[in-house]
Amino acid sequence: MNKKLFTGCLVAALGGLLFGADTAVISGAEQAIKEVFQLDGFWHGFTNSIALIGTIVGAIGCGIPLDKYGRKKVLILVGIFYIVSALGCGLSHSWPAFLIYRFIGGLGIGASSVAGPMYISEIAPPRLRGRLVALFQFNIVLGILLAYFSNYFINKWVATDAWRWMLGVQAIPSVLFLVLLYLIPESPRWLMKRQRTAEAREVLLSLGNTDADVIVTDIAESLKAESSGHTEKLFARKFSFPVMCAILLATFNQFSGINAIMYYAPRIFSMTGLARDTALLQAVLIGVTNMVFTIIAMFVIDKFGRRTLLIAGSIGMILFLGLTARAFYLHDFGGYLVLVYLVGFIASFAFSQGAVIWVFLAEIFPNSVRAKGQALGSFTHWFWAAVMTWLFPIVAELPFGGTLAFSFFCVAMVLHLLFAVKMLPETRGKSLEELEKIVLR
Repeated sequence: MNKKLFTGCLVAALGGLLFGADTAVISGAEQAIKEVFQLDGFWHGFTNSIALIGTIVGAIGCGIPLDKYGRKKVLILVGIFYIVSALGCGLSHSWPAFLIYRFIGGLGIGASSVAGPMYISEIAPPRLRGRLVALFQFNIVLGILLAYFSNYFINKWVATDAWRWMLGVQAIPSVLFLVLLYLIPESPRWLMKRQRTAEAREVLLSLGNTDADVIVTDIAESLKAESSGHTEKLFARKFSFPVMCAILLATFNQFSGINAIMYYAPRIFSMTGLARDTALLQAVLIGVTNMVFTIIAMFVIDKFGRRTLLIAGSIGMILFLGLTARAFYLHDFGGYLVLVYLVGFIASFAFSQGAVIWVFLAEIFPNSVRAKGQALGSFTHWFWAAVMTWLFPIVAELPFGGTLAFSFFCVAMVLHLLFAVKMLPETRGKSLEELEKIVLR
């Protein structure tokens, strides 16, 4: 693989590591935050979900800057947001200030979830695009795992205000991400959209494309409507199929319960009677499982295809979510049953939806509306992530709360399986310009 291509993909994917770390780090800090700021169930859920509310804004709001200023400049802004959020949260002494800094971090996550996969998909060759975009997801789960480890050791080693260190330590990788962004080129497809054809061809050649002239011609053809002065509207009838697929996939991704489980893994284990240290350690096992099965998915996603992975993973998620709901209903927490079930769920999710969602959202939309379409998909994803994260601690305090939550997740995955079998197209092995002809059939 071309060195510059790999470097560009890896650096863009590092935004996913910070995204994953932010997702998981709150799981170790959320109980301390509740006590420090004296929050009831409603406002505790709101505080935990404020970053996700920021993520919604960041995802839906980054489409225009991505088109106007380019993928690279938006990623640089993301790096700045991550640094400000980490330092601000770690040093906050008032609840409103904490909310503001978490919201800023959410803006960075939302924009990163659009710009990172988009950038990678636009520089990667078709035969490698699946695994290279999945590199973004790998970095998400690596960030989750590192955050779980960090939470566990900080909790053991720091006696006072450990939660501040859990949140503040993220400034270190954020600074590294910001510095490395200056080493990567701009997306050639964005350069073409700005009519900078010579620069686009130069970037394509530097990325190892020997057929750069052919690619430039294909991109120019797909952008012909825009270059003639006509701005495409995302919700035009001809884009209804990719819009529907993106919205449904993003919705089912969060209806699986993944973010609720990642945010509240130690809480869920505590509900089964485990001590805090043990619960944090078992959360680490969740993170390890997530990373291992994401790596497996990265190596097979371009061989077996996106749709196949989604179908196989759905079957596993239905099984393990159903068993978890049953365990909470019967209070059957003997041994490590719930841990086994949740590990099975995480493995199934990481192998399917976790690896596929950012790849699919980066592929399904035509060049002319890719920024807007991917922003819509990410907005949908983060909207439901915020809702799930806000509601979970409220539902968990209800009688049979665990049963209700995991039963809902299980039923949602049954519907997702039907969606994957009946409606979802396969995007494996095709150029972005070839896919455009398929989704606009």
